[in-house]
Amino acid sequence: MELSNNPRSRGHEEAPPALLTDLSQVKSSSFSAAQQQGYSATIFLRRKDKLEKTQQKCIAIFALLCCFAVLLVLIFSSVDIWGDSEDGITEENCRTDCRIVLMETIPEGIKDHLNGRPNLPLLVGFHNLLDLAKHSVQIVSPVWNLRPSEKETGRQGQLLFQRLLSLKSRGVKLKIASSMTNSTEQKILATHNAEVHLVNMTAFTRGGLHSSFWVVDRTHFYVGSADMDWRSFSKRKELGLMVYNCSCLALDLHRVFSFYWQLHERDYIPSIWSKRVTALYGRHQALELEFNNTPAVAYVSTSPDIFCAKERTRDVDAIYHVIQSARTFIFISVMDYLPLVSRRLRGTLVTRYWSPLDEMIREAAVLRGIKVRLLISFWKNTHPLTFNFVTSLKSLCMQLYNCSLEVRFFSHKEQKDDIQRGLNHNKYMLTDNSFYIGNHNWVGNEFSDNGGVGLVVQMKNNGGKIMEQMKAAFERDWTSPYSKSLLGNKDRYNKYRNLHQVETKEEDKWNDPLSL
Repeated sequence: MELSNNPRSRGHEEAPPALLTDLSQVKSSSFSAAQQQGYSATIFLRRKDKLEKTQQKCIAIFALLCCFAVLLVLIFSSVDIWGDSEDGITEENCRTDCRIVLMETIPEGIKDHLNGRPNLPLLVGFHNLLDLAKHSVQIVSPVWNLRPSEKETGRQGQLLFQRLLSLKSRGVKLKIASSMTNSTEQKILATHNAEVHLVNMTAFTRGGLHSSFWVVDRTHFYVGSADMDWRSFSKRKELGLMVYNCSCLALDLHRVFSFYWQLHERDYIPSIWSKRVTALYGRHQALELEFNNTPAVAYVSTSPDIFCAKERTRDVDAIYHVIQSARTFIFISVMDYLPLVSRRLRGTLVTRYWSPLDEMIREAAVLRGIKVRLLISFWKNTHPLTFNFVTSLKSLCMQLYNCSLEVRFFSHKEQKDDIQRGLNHNKYMLTDNSFYIGNHNWVGNEFSDNGGVGLVVQMKNNGGKIMEQMKAAFERDWTSPYSKSLLGNKDRYNKYRNLHQVETKEEDKWNDPLSL
């Protein structure tokens, strides 16, 4: 018996054509739905990816905008923008035809024993600056003590203080930058409309703000050794420069003041410098100008290193520049000379040799044959190691042809408990073609820790009158009865040093060893 191939003969029924059509449509529609779902998923994924990329771009743009905003804040907060157009002086319209005047304080006790024509008193220069002030007076001084006690006579300082108080009635703004936190005089001036900004130097360098300068109307200025201390006008020997109608250089010194000004109540140095504190002139781009109708170049320097804004020359580099430019002589007059730096680490005082200035002097005298004279003050605070270093300097020229290095000490017999009477407080250097006047003694810690300002001037056409005056002032002090050569005999030198050490400990037994 044959099996039939007919589906019915196997127990299956053939599907109707209509049902087959419906099944085909269902399959087709399911496939279409699947395709549509896949397409939708693809579109969704693409949109999601695009959205994520857009979000990432937005986040990146937002982050860039935030960074830009922070940058702007840092730039404009790094310096206090005050009084920017108070007198209309800009970098484009400032003046370079200047008048410079050398001024000194010579105490009454030694004036009669110094040969030579005296220069104008420093106090006269300060009063002249106040007479000229129309808009602003900016002062930086390490000391504010213009009013002496009842026992002491300091009428000159008291008179200057009264004139500072009267600036308010003339509509002149008085601005003071200082590191002193307990100055009664600054508080009194503040009640008379003066603005006082305190610079917390200990937060930056462990030092103090030793700068001493004035800027008046961004047109006239003073730089020198005298502080706002009544002793600077009656007891101590001081030297400074008054510069008139010199708005280009005054504007640059104003930028140094602006830098101090913006450090008020801060404990950090801004990492981004504003153009308002960037130096206008420096060692490699000095200002060309005229001093008393004599062509010259000049610039302002500062210290310590962290206080040197962009393009600003360091004091040490300025001194090096002046020493390197010398052709025949270098005359230096400072209160203290000590090429050492001392640091207290974990309660222990660590001292190391600080070589820059010492090496400059040695190189100039020994290798270049420049005549060097170093005049140092001798007083109760003179460090004993000073004698070791100057003895070393003097010994360099032994048996050397064309080598001249002389050291002398300027000393005035001081009264008991009055160590500053007759003290030579000068801080300047002079060569045959240039001079540097600053605020620091030539001590390592001064330049590394303390805020200071220097003025470098290089004269042309044989220097002019101001160079003649400075040279005459130095030679007058060098040849005066108060200037003593370093003792050459070893035994006498040891006695000299030992006397110094004894007298610094026993103030009631003061004798002048330089009179030996």
